[in-house]
Amino acid sequence: RADALGGMGSNTAGFLGEALSDRRAKQDIEFLRLSPSGLKIYSFKYKNTDGIYEGVMSDEVPEKAVIKNFIGIYDGVDYSKIDVEFKKIK
Repeated sequence: RADALGGMGSNTAGFLGEALSDRRAKQDIEFLRLSPSGLKIYSFKYKNTDGIYEGVMSDEVPEKAVIKNFIGIYDGVDYSKIDVEFKKIK
């Protein structure tokens, strides 16, 4: 995992469905829809990286799915514990 946000590139996604999901690491956040369980799904870009992704915000999911300090001070989400798929959409 990357130590800092700058230059994290492909390190936004980890192993076993883990992903950087802290809103402080994202920009151009747009609400898309609700998951079957009611979680908000967004499209967003990571700061200082290319690509558009789809996923959740770590502060809006059940605590059991949050990975504290996933990359430095930023939290991640274990997507295997929620009904949302993290994916790159562009």
